[in-house]
Amino acid sequence: MQENNISEANLERCLKCNLCTLVCPMMEVNPEYPGPKKAGPDGERYRLKDPAYYDYALKYCLNCKRCEVACPSGVEIGDMIQLARIKYGSQAKRKGLLGLRDWTLASTDLVGSLSSPFAPVVNGVLGTKPVKAVLDGVLGVDSHRTFPAYSGQKFTSWFRRQDQSAFDKFVTYFHGCYVNYNYPQLGKDFVKVVNAAGYGVHLLEKEKCCGVALMSNGFAGKARKQGELNLASMRKAIAAGEPVLTSSSTCTFTMRDEYPHVLGLPNDDVRPSLMLLTKWLYGKIASGEVKLRFRKDFSMKAAYHTACHMQKLGWEYYSIELLRMIPGMELTVLDQNCCGIAGTFGFKKENYVHSQNIGSKLFASILDAGVNTVLTDCETCKWQIEAGTGLPVLNPVSVLAEALED
Repeated sequence: MQENNISEANLERCLKCNLCTLVCPMMEVNPEYPGPKKAGPDGERYRLKDPAYYDYALKYCLNCKRCEVACPSGVEIGDMIQLARIKYGSQAKRKGLLGLRDWTLASTDLVGSLSSPFAPVVNGVLGTKPVKAVLDGVLGVDSHRTFPAYSGQKFTSWFRRQDQSAFDKFVTYFHGCYVNYNYPQLGKDFVKVVNAAGYGVHLLEKEKCCGVALMSNGFAGKARKQGELNLASMRKAIAAGEPVLTSSSTCTFTMRDEYPHVLGLPNDDVRPSLMLLTKWLYGKIASGEVKLRFRKDFSMKAAYHTACHMQKLGWEYYSIELLRMIPGMELTVLDQNCCGIAGTFGFKKENYVHSQNIGSKLFASILDAGVNTVLTDCETCKWQIEAGTGLPVLNPVSVLAEALED
């Protein structure tokens, strides 16, 4: 094997074993997708010679990273495909109404800030059949999809009224756009759990969306600017001695791994202090520093779904073990299967059927498990599973908060 790589993403390490192809969820349902090996290492060899070899079928890549988890040689296949889409596929960026759709789906902070003050009206209008038909026919947002509801009160507005002065130890919370504009309750649960562990909560001085939707929709430049702002704020928090904790596996993965690998933003000084709350909390409990007290009357029969980016992080263990600490929790850990939504990918009309076909295996395993609740660390997995099974989906942080003794 060649010892020194001369290309990005460890191209020369590819053994052509096809394990990546075996685990790719898109290849099972879409014959137009060439697969991770051909789209990644094989295609990159041609693209290095002539960008004209760029294959627009790379748009079907979910960036789930299952290929990278399976690769025995450490080839960063998903990153290779992402970088190719950014470098060679700029001419494929949508124009006209479809371009407006992609920009709108990617602009989570802007759309959230505009929608939140008028949440009841926006939620009501977006849920009507005529509006769904227009979004489907004109903008290409599939009519089967329902956008997550907006909250009339942002998480940051609620948090400003919370007194954290009683604590002498603090963590900093990267809440993300979903918590801020759509589901503040998860942020409230985060604060409750951290406070129960004996720590207060601060927010970042400034925060923008992690940028994952911008990258996947072709707006890497804007994603890079937002990443620079987020990293600058995190560095200030870390310099003050505070870890930066999150409640979303995809946000965490994006800022830890995609920032340096895809956006070219060095973050070696930030990565050790940037993690999910469940990983941080498990470490505190394992060391004996923290002991949580749970209700004796708590009862839940749930299945845990490992989100693809959670699997890539390798951190599902911490969420699962924390859930198992709760008395009255009957937990089934599902085999890892991609849910198929891949963020904004599954909202697009041209991708909806592929998205649902990929998710069908996961939906069936959940229904076969005979549970009444599903747990996962990814908000977009939540939307897909709720739509595909009809069951409520919660973040492990919310379950911990509910199970805590008052």
